[in-house]
Amino acid sequence: MGAHCGHDHAGTGLAEAEARRALAAAEAACAVDGERMTAPRRRVLDLLLRAGEPMKAYDLIARFGEDGQAAKPPTVYRALEFLERRGLAHRIASISAYVACSHGADDHAAAFLICDCCGAAREIAAPMGDGLRKAAEGAGYAIERTTIEAHGRCPECRVPT
Repeated sequence: MGAHCGHDHAGTGLAEAEARRALAAAEAACAVDGERMTAPRRRVLDLLLRAGEPMKAYDLIARFGEDGQAAKPPTVYRALEFLERRGLAHRIASISAYVACSHGADDHAAAFLICDCCGAAREIAAPMGDGLRKAAEGAGYAIERTTIEAHGRCPECRVPT
């Protein structure tokens, strides 16, 4: 996303070995369910894992090719849709960006703390409880996924410079 503040942030993306392990785990989880981690899906997930920060779709499109070649937008959007559906990535609607899921592919409600200064986003466990589910059921809805977004300043940006 790019730092808007005047200080450096430690990179939070995965190193090569960690990214390879995460990709292998994602591929294995897909195979168990009879789905394929195609090369475009794998490339988009790899970019998200290594970025360690929210990425806009057009940045993924621009960085997609190993040789600097941009991808066709439908290729990246289809991969993102698959990764979201599988719980391997999340869309942060308020900033129109995507992040790799840091809680694994388990079905869960995602909650993000988003820094309005530097653009960093941190996934945390969403404090859902039964309240939302019961309210939705009372209204005749069945919740399929939940994402909570909270904006503020990260610890690095709160420190006076």
